[in-house]
Amino acid sequence: MHERGQQGRPRSRNNRGYVLLKADTVEDDAWMSQPEAARHLGVTLIRLGMLIANRRLIPAENPAGRAGVTTASVQAEESWRANAPTRAKLARLLKDTINWF
Repeated sequence: MHERGQQGRPRSRNNRGYVLLKADTVEDDAWMSQPEAARHLGVTLIRLGMLIANRRLIPAENPAGRAGVTTASVQAEESWRANAPTRAKLARLLKDTINWF
């Protein structure tokens, strides 16, 4: 059951115990939207969320305040995926899935 504030509205995430990730503001050329990053890496948005939550991708905001990730972290993830052996990929997926819960 959700906690409710005044007038029956759900409380903000800050009041429900969520830990929000700190996102620095970066220039547009160093920023990528989450849907764009997911397409670039060939993963779903849910998997991208897991990558962010497990600190594989660095959350960032562009100067307009839109949430996304850094281009450098997407490039690093892409490089890791291209060079990591299958066993390492499976081990990381298992670890990330456990950490997600």
